[in-house]
Amino acid sequence: MIDKRVSSVDEAIHGLFDGATLMVSGFGGAGVPVELIKALDRSKITDLNIVINAVRFLEMHAPGLFQDHRVKSLVCSAFRGRDRDPSHYERQWQAGELAIDLSPQGSFSERIRAGGAGIPAFFTPTAAGTQLAEGKEVREFNGRQCILETAIKGDFAFLRAAEADRFGNLRFRGTQSNFGPIMAMASKVAVVEVASFSDKPLEADQIHLSGVFIDRILVASETGV
Repeated sequence: MIDKRVSSVDEAIHGLFDGATLMVSGFGGAGVPVELIKALDRSKITDLNIVINAVRFLEMHAPGLFQDHRVKSLVCSAFRGRDRDPSHYERQWQAGELAIDLSPQGSFSERIRAGGAGIPAFFTPTAAGTQLAEGKEVREFNGRQCILETAIKGDFAFLRAAEADRFGNLRFRGTQSNFGPIMAMASKVAVVEVASFSDKPLEADQIHLSGVFIDRILVASETGV
């Protein structure tokens, strides 16, 4: 019988390796896989390439990642921390110890979606003529300057959902879905933490992401949004 649940958070992140590209969902605190991020913090995995919308949630729930210099590069659309003083990751970036690919949020989302769809790159007018376009190919379409953005793919994806059935079909609550579905599609191994689990298949109109994209389900022990 198919049952994609794992028995522990360590089993959920098993196989994540040094140098891996990890995608982490979350927007404004919704859909952040807190339990998986904390497990990553406790691990010894290093040289990570992390794809996440807002970096501050990593430092909030996994401070050791930056304190121990275990992140090699970031792709993100929100980089600045909320505190007046620079964060660990900001200081590492300023010192040239951390590579940052800052991407406008729409481009960030589309780069991940393209990775899951097998599209290697695309042109967009977003950020054309700005510092974010430096070093990128520029072409004109219908009189508008467009820059070439490359797709993003991951080795692992961590996401949060409200409910899963044993097949891995997911139901999200409100904005909880945000980047989770496209990250799952663009990654080799997708791990989801959920608030509740159903042995029975979810009703078709309750399925927001098909279980074909999910490899492991962790029933979270702590609450989340």
